[in-house]
This record gives sequence, C-alpha cells and structure tokens, in this order.
Amino acid sequence: MISLQDQLSRILRGTSKVVSEDELKKKLAQSRPLRVKVGVDPTAPDIHLGHTVVLTKLRTFQDLGHTVVFIIGDFTAAIGDPSGRDSTRPPLSEREINANIETYTDQVFKVLDKSKTEVRTNGEWLYDLFDRTSPHFMPTSILRRHTVQQLMERDDFTERRKAGQPITLLELMYPLFQGYDSVAVKADVELGGHDQLFNLLMGRQMQKDAGQEPQVVVTLPLLEGLDGGRKMSKSYGNHVGVKDAPNDMFGKIMSVPDDLMWKYYELLTEENVKDVKTLHPKEAKQKLAGLITERFHGKTAAQEALQNFEKVFSKKGTPEDLDVFKMKSKEMDVVELVVSADLAPSKNEARRLVEQGAVQLEGKRINLGEKISVSSPMVLKVGKRRFKKLIPV
Repeated sequence: MISLQDQLSRILRGTSKVVSEDELKKKLAQSRPLRVKVGVDPTAPDIHLGHTVVLTKLRTFQDLGHTVVFIIGDFTAAIGDPSGRDSTRPPLSEREINANIETYTDQVFKVLDKSKTEVRTNGEWLYDLFDRTSPHFMPTSILRRHTVQQLMERDDFTERRKAGQPITLLELMYPLFQGYDSVAVKADVELGGHDQLFNLLMGRQMQKDAGQEPQVVVTLPLLEGLDGGRKMSKSYGNHVGVKDAPNDMFGKIMSVPDDLMWKYYELLTEENVKDVKTLHPKEAKQKLAGLITERFHGKTAAQEALQNFEKVFSKKGTPEDLDVFKMKSKEMDVVELVVSADLAPSKNEARRLVEQGAVQLEGKRINLGEKISVSSPMVLKVGKRRFKKLIPV
C-alpha cells in the first residue's frame, strides 16, 4: 500500500498552488477513492501537450486508486471560458461542440485510464438551471450569494475593462456554472491550470453554500511551447499535437530548448528528474521524446521515430515516409504554399521563415516572392525538421 507521504509527493510534484495541502492530507487519510474533477470545454477538435499537463496529473491520481470525474462542458462551451482571454470567445454551434467532444475523448484516453474515469457532461444539470427553451433561470438562492464585485475581481476582466473590451453577462457568470459542476458531482479535488484558480475557488465556495465539504484545489503551470517563451498554442505554431504523426512528434520534442526540457519531464512524465539530469542532454531529450511518442503511438512507433530522427538529423538524410501535399495549382506563391501545406500556422509566420532562409525545395533556398511549380514529386523543407512531399496538380 502506498503511504500517505508517497501519495502527497506524487500529487504535489510540479503543482503551482494547492488549496489546501492540509485538507488534501485529510481527504487522502480517509482511505477511500477520492472524486477528482476536471472540466474541459470542447472548443477545438484537437488537443496538444499543453492540455495534457492536467491529464497527466489526473492519471497520477488514478494510479493511486482514485476516480477521475471528467466533465465535458457541452453547456459551457457555448459560452467560452474567459480565463486569460482579452476578448469574448466566438460562440460554437451544437454541431461543432458535439464533433469536438468525439475527438476530445479519443485523445484524452491516450492518457487517462478509461476504466477509472467517470465521463459526464455539464448540460446534465446546467440546462435544468438555465433552460434553453423556457424562461427558467439560475435559482435566486445561488445568484444572491455572489456579487458583481466578487466576479469582477478576476485579473482578465480587470484588464479587459481597462482596455474598453466588452464583457458579456454570460462570461461574467461562467465561474458560477463551473463552480456548480463541483456541487453536482460532489468533487473532492479539482484540477486546472493556474489561470483557472478563480473558477476553481468558486467551486469551493459553492460547495460550502450547498452544505458539502469543499473541494481541494490543485493548479498546474502552463507549459511553454517549442519556442521556449510563449505558452504552447496552435495559434503560435509552437505546439506538439496529440494527433501529430510519430516522426513529427518525436522531432518536435527534440527541438525543445535544453533548459525547458526538465519542465517537460516534470509535468508530462513521472521520471525522476534528478536521475535524468545525469544523462547527456541529447540522450535525455531522446528519452523524453521516446516516452511521449510511446504514450500516444506505442512503443514500436516510438522506436521507429528514433531511428528516423537519427537518420535524418544525425546523418543529414531525408525521411522515407513523408506526408504528401497535392499542389492546388500549377504555380503557388511560396508563402501560400508553406501555409497550405501546414508547415506554418499563418502567412506572417511563413513569411518570417522564408526571410530567414528556412524554406528549401530539393535543398535549394527559396526566396520571398518566388512562385513554386513542380512537374514531379519534390521535397519541401521548412526549418530543420519539417518536410512535405509536393505532388503536381
């Protein structure tokens, strides 16, 4: 049996804030499976490694014998979590939300143990409080306990108000919806990124109001992307997608700055970081890339990705299995081509790469303003690790 101290050590690893550690100890000492909640709004079809920081910690709870309550925000996704945002999120349709839910769960269970996960949707209880077809509203017993001043204390709301950015009433009430989720599932613990702290603490307060023992709040840091500066985000083009092909995933992780690698180890694995630091940095990074690629694609794919990496980057070769891009026309502007081939997230980023000399066709540098035409399959290379085989139209 795992001791209380060993459980605490594994749970607290890499955390930003725990409210409170003493309460967590008391809950763990009850020797019963805790209900560990996380809420996710399916606002996009795919997730990246930044999203899996919380999932990895949830898996730790599962390995310690606890139950994860994974709440999919089908109701709250239509509003959009305002945490950390400087503008109102565009609303999603019910069809978009349902499509995202399907892909989310496929990816989430590459980290979580499905047999120890209780999947719920917050529409189960929130539509009863805030009915979409009738004038029913949240009970006054909930609304009168929380003030506008309290909700406006959020840093992101303060900044938006100063900048003259609108804040909708639904966004203002978002923390109440998320907090009520904790009441509905009787959560013992809730996890989230450190930008979620306000929402998670609201859950504690609403549980107290409902006569429940308040949940312990555990927050985790945001994961920086491959550029080593900004948080991981698809919009920044610095992300590693859970659905990335094995070779791409392995290669991207090998490009993580050395000093950031240890944070990836701490937040995305359970390896002993002290022991890993005794390895040569290249060996340590290959081990990290292998562990993460194996998690999402299996051991064989991870081993093949390592072999491919060594061939391409240690021996200056070209990958054998390249993703194919079929030209949209006989001639394409280089910036348009790089974006269309999914080798850059935006035209601005593609233009920057071209200007830096990072775009090559069959080993020849391509300059800004050049038009690309191919009459037979040719290899387009962007940076050190991104390739596409171009096929004529």
